Amino acid sequence: MILDGIFGNVTASRVLLHIFHYNEIHSSAIAKDYDVAVTPIRLQLERFEKVGILVAKQIGRSRVFSFNHKSPFVKPIKEILSIFYNSLSIEEKESIFSTRRRPREKGKPVHERT
Repeated sequence: MILDGIFGNVTASRVLLHIFHYNEIHSSAIAKDYDVAVTPIRLQLERFEKVGILVAKQIGRSRVFSFNHKSPFVKPIKEILSIFYNSLSIEEKESIFSTRRRPREKGKPVHERT
């Protein structure tokens, strides 16, 4: 994936792409979608939080991460993610983001995000 070269590794690109798609997410949800261990996902989320790209909030026992809109770096990162996300076909989006986080009307297609 081209994002791996831009963001340095597969885990970083997966984390950012999932947060872009879902707006907020916790580490175990990303790990489950890619069928990988939670630890590398959690460590990458914490790295992004440490440098100010992400913020976390505690919901019960889970830490839920989202973009830090106060960071000047988030807008350009989201623009890069948007270009990549909008270049994906519907089939690719459905395979990457196969786990639904909330109900969607039956037969409703996956739309582009801006």
